[in-house]
Amino acid sequence: MATHLNPYLSFRDDARQAMEFYRSVFGGELTMSTFAEFHVSDDPAEADKLMHANLSTPGGLILMGADTPNTQERAETSNISVSLSGEDEAELRRYWDGLSAGGTVTVPFAKAPWGDTFGMVTDKFGVDWMVNVVAPR
Repeated sequence: MATHLNPYLSFRDDARQAMEFYRSVFGGELTMSTFAEFHVSDDPAEADKLMHANLSTPGGLILMGADTPNTQERAETSNISVSLSGEDEAELRRYWDGLSAGGTVTVPFAKAPWGDTFGMVTDKFGVDWMVNVVAPR
């Protein structure tokens, strides 16, 4: 079996909303398990927080995420961006449009100096994304 690298996003209290948003953007099957299901928190206020969520799309994308327990610190900034790239412009533009809804575009989705179509956006959950459509060579 091959080794895979999968983004695993960390949220404070809105992992459920974020992962449902990503399902609306990418499609696929979303599974979610709460802290209560795994018996990992004695705090009743955290019972419905997500211990683990997994989004798997028919095209092979896998995105994971979870809420951070109140007893743990969570960095509000990151040096990580999630990058999407490929040749299917219609698909990647659809992803761009979905991720941009309610987010902040930092680099508009347009022809880049290297010939590809590229853009950067911070989505409404604070996750940084790069989308690149590879130009025909």
